[in-house]
Amino acid sequence: MRTKLSRRQLAAAGLGLAAVQRGVGQVAKVTAYSTALDGFESKVNMASFDPVAWTKERYRQMPMKLTFNAKSKAEAQAWQKKLRAKLVELVGGFPAQRVPLAPQTLEVREFPKYRREKFVITTQEGMALLGYLLTPGGKAAPHPAMICVPGHGRGVDDLVAVDDKGNDRTTKPHYQYDYAVQVVEHGMAAVAIEPIAFGCRRDARTKARGLGNSACQPTAGAALLFGQTMVGWRVYDVMRVCDWIETRKELDAKRIGLMGISGGGTITTFGAALEPRIHTAFISGYLNTFLASIVSLSHCIDNYVPGILNWCEMYDVAGLIAPRALFVESGDRDNIFPIDASRESFAKVQKIYEAFGAADKTSQEVFSGEHQFHGKQGLPFCASSLGVA
Repeated sequence: MRTKLSRRQLAAAGLGLAAVQRGVGQVAKVTAYSTALDGFESKVNMASFDPVAWTKERYRQMPMKLTFNAKSKAEAQAWQKKLRAKLVELVGGFPAQRVPLAPQTLEVREFPKYRREKFVITTQEGMALLGYLLTPGGKAAPHPAMICVPGHGRGVDDLVAVDDKGNDRTTKPHYQYDYAVQVVEHGMAAVAIEPIAFGCRRDARTKARGLGNSACQPTAGAALLFGQTMVGWRVYDVMRVCDWIETRKELDAKRIGLMGISGGGTITTFGAALEPRIHTAFISGYLNTFLASIVSLSHCIDNYVPGILNWCEMYDVAGLIAPRALFVESGDRDNIFPIDASRESFAKVQKIYEAFGAADKTSQEVFSGEHQFHGKQGLPFCASSLGVA
């Protein structure tokens, strides 16, 4: 009886015969399949199939109608007014009316060097925010207050010495280094807040996936569908926290700072640009160019502000902080906010500060490290700027 072989069996048999014909001990060269253009590279323009290269070229065509080019302080002030109004529009605007904060203290604990209060406030209708207030021991109130925003990770617990089991820790782990605790160690109060889509501010499905998983994708995506942005929502949280600080007698509402790394640096940049009550800003692991970072590399959807490159670059946004105090730090081996672009961006920001006659109000530290918080010069800068002896 003749057996009918399938195409797969015939192919396998053919490969076996070819191996025998090549001789024992010879190994066939196998090239891994790459794309449908394998073998056709000489017949097409391969560069025209690269979408990142294409978007970089499109970047060069962006008009950036409101990028900084002022020649005097008066022109710089007029530029800020125009760009700030446009930026509010680009991030989706803010609610016309502010709902009552309805503050609630959940817990108060005393530590050897500081007092920690866990609190909740209402920021928008149906939206609550959790935060921690850390106040330094041995310092007279009212205290200057640094609002501390975490980057991507577990959320606010990463800033206030709470480990992944909910227990206290005394070490300061890599990346965010419990910088709210470091703030209070430098004599300032720290108001560490949980960003939307992290920690306790996540949906049930995301929480079930574990502590380090954020709800940025569905939430920031929804914001875009609404004509708004996650940047706008998180900046508005900062604005409402400023409202809350004004209600606390142990805090000095005229000495408010804002700081954060990575995604927290995003909100520090935009938040200080749009909230005039921020006296001092400390941007860690973020200030760069949109071209070198957000356009060129894979980032979370919460970084994107539709249409912003029609009007300005990242350094223009940071320039809206002038002439208030600004400190910037970057690791020289940061692989998602490349150091050359960080230096370039800060040089542009310096020019804006010079136009305001405030070159001494801003500084940058490039440290030896990766994408992580450093704080060696930044925290003393903030303490000095906020009048901590």
